[in-house]
This record gives sequence, structure tokens and C-alpha cells, in this order.
Amino acid sequence: MSNAFFQFKQFTVWHQKCAMKVGTDGVLAGALAPVEGMKHILDVGTGSGLIALMLAQRCHEANIRAIEIDDDAAAQAEENFAASPWAERLQLIHGDFNEYVSNKLFDLIVSNPPYYIDALKNPDPHRSVARHNETLNFHQLFLHARQLLQPAGICCVIIPTESESFVNDMAARHHFFPQAVTRIFTKPGKRCRRVFITYWRGEENDLYYPGEKTMQTIFLMDSKNDYTDTYRQLTKDFYIKL
Repeated sequence: MSNAFFQFKQFTVWHQKCAMKVGTDGVLAGALAPVEGMKHILDVGTGSGLIALMLAQRCHEANIRAIEIDDDAAAQAEENFAASPWAERLQLIHGDFNEYVSNKLFDLIVSNPPYYIDALKNPDPHRSVARHNETLNFHQLFLHARQLLQPAGICCVIIPTESESFVNDMAARHHFFPQAVTRIFTKPGKRCRRVFITYWRGEENDLYYPGEKTMQTIFLMDSKNDYTDTYRQLTKDFYIKL
């Protein structure tokens, strides 16, 4: 049985009521998202609130809203926000992202989205909502992100590598183009398991990102099964011990 909470250096994430517990994907998304100069940030499908909390720690001037459709997860995220050092800058929105209307446009949208597009459904309905794209698919994500982002705003997702081509095609339909791509490997010799993509919101006549696209690779562990210096450096402000 997993622990009811995960303790980070500056905050605690209680997740026993959430279908998806604190995991590496969420930590990577919270650590890799570009936050410099961001004032208004939206975390889509926040779950326990992990990514929003990490972004609040990293970006001292940002106001962060986090939206979650599941009742139990939304309640738990709200409790985690209230107990954090940044409660005044974190707001939980309990509802459906597809129906969400904001009085402010966002500079950055981040999501660790439901991504098992063709996988067999999980019998647990809460875990199914968290892992499948029935309530939020990539078409809906980019369509609504376009409406909520500032011109030239940023949308970031962490997805399985095998979904990359499909997600890029879907993003391009809504004039989002890869600005930075981080390929994530568990260790050398293993296949790339995840990719973190930063999409630039273009205009309707744009065909690609006009700047230089950056590419990087991260290995979580080395050949001796020790965490790499790169991963330790990336997460050093969050993990108590790695």
C-alpha cells in the first residue's frame, strides 16, 4: 500500500484520495515547465495539486489556477494548497476544463494529461478518468488552451513517446508548434519512455515555430542504477533525498 502523502522539502502532497499518486511524470512536468516571466499559470487536470505546488515554489510572482474534474482529487488538491506556503497564490477550480471560462488569459498552461488513447480501460472509474482521454482529449486540450492563452503563450505536456507524433499533429491543427522537446529515458540502453514538449501558441497563418527549437535528453538513472547528476540537479529543490 502506498503512503497517504509524499513529503517534499517545502510542501506536503496528500494523495490518498487521488486515483493517480505522486509520480515521476508529475515531478518532471513541474520541474521542466518554463516559468521565467510567467505571471498567470493554469495546471490542467491537477490531481493532487503536485505540479501547481511545484510551479508556485519555482515562480514566486505567479498566480496559479489548477483545474480538476474529479470530486475527491479536487478536494484533496484544495487542502494541499491551503496547507502550503503559497496558499494565497494558488486557486483550485473544481470543474471540467472544456467548460472553464477565465477572466484572465494565461501565460502558461501545463498538463500531465490523460494519455492512454487506445489502451484498455481501467475498471476503477476514478483511475480511468485520470488515465484515459474520454473527459479531456488532445483536440479539446489544444482547442481550449488556444482560447485561454495569451498570444504567443506556452502550453506544456508530458506524454508517452509513442503518442508524440499524434499529439504533435493534433497540436498543429490548432496552431501550436514544438518550441522545446525533452526526451526522458529511465536509463541508458532503455527506450525513451516519456517526452516533455513545450508548445508555442502561433497565429492562424503560422506554419511552424519561428525561433530555434531546443532539444535535450534526460536519463533518470545511470548504468549502475544510481540517479544521474542531471536528474538530481533538476529535482534538488524538491526531493528531500534522492
